[in-house]
Amino acid sequence: MYVIRLGDGTLRVPRSLTTDDGRLIGNAYVEVTPGEPGYEGWLAESITEQEDAERRRRWREGDDALEQAFLAFKAEQDR
Repeated sequence: MYVIRLGDGTLRVPRSLTTDDGRLIGNAYVEVTPGEPGYEGWLAESITEQEDAERRRRWREGDDALEQAFLAFKAEQDR
């Protein structure tokens, strides 16, 4: 998950919620607006929504080859 910078300057910062013993309950984004504590630090590592979409597109394209390799491996194991 990345820090996403929206067009109005708001940042969507990933957060995880865990139990007291460390088990993951869920992941989400919280919005941080300019002027809020921590904003400048998060801004330095943020990417735009378009950059995030491009990364996701490249991952999906790369997944096709990985899926084919897995299916070939699985078919070999089923013999």
